[in-house]
Amino acid sequence: MINNIRQRGSSRYFQVYGGESNTYVNAFGGAQGVGNLRFNTSSQCLEVYDGTTWTKLNMPDATAGLTDEAESLLDWTRQKRDDELLMQSLMAKHPGLKEAYERLEIMKALTLQEEKQNG
Repeated sequence: MINNIRQRGSSRYFQVYGGESNTYVNAFGGAQGVGNLRFNTSSQCLEVYDGTTWTKLNMPDATAGLTDEAESLLDWTRQKRDDELLMQSLMAKHPGLKEAYERLEIMKALTLQEEKQNG
């Protein structure tokens, strides 16, 4: 049974909601069976005995997932990968496209170098 899910540190790309529980059982006060657990088949819940009554354990669901920004970035990355694979496939079939792409990469590198020098 998972008691809680916590997010380690802060993250812009991962979020956790829920999972908090505050079921409390009093300290032993002489009653027999305090702290015993049972599964109640009628209510389909786990219960703990507090010395007087059986109390349903509060076990809310926790959800964990990526933020909208993370999902958007992953979608963008997938699209870029697919575009790159398509380009590689097309360049393998069409040498002229491969040559144009290589020239574009050279121009891009030269332009970036010039931008860096001019700061």
